[in-house]
Amino acid sequence: MKKNLLFICSANLNRSPTAEYIFKDNYNTKSAGFDMLSPIKVSRELLEWADIIFVMEEWHRYKLKQLFPDVKKKVFVLNIPDMFGKMDEELIKILKVKIKKYLD
Repeated sequence: MKKNLLFICSANLNRSPTAEYIFKDNYNTKSAGFDMLSPIKVSRELLEWADIIFVMEEWHRYKLKQLFPDVKKKVFVLNIPDMFGKMDEELIKILKVKIKKYLD
């Protein structure tokens, strides 16, 4: 059975959709953002669906705990700054290296 991976960034435009796309063949993946203009916003439903949650920055984990204090899921901070475009080659390389260590 495939694990459900949720990727969260600020606006759900570049980092988290890239991660969702590159891991979709081996896992069930979704992505979301905190910004009011995010195409997909972080929600309780998404958090409950996820087996593992990856956030791009430490403040994302903090925000999750503030908004959803009762949701108890594994949350891993990838420490990837908001400086990459969607499907940027360097971003893909970084995501693969950082996420691999949590999934092995």
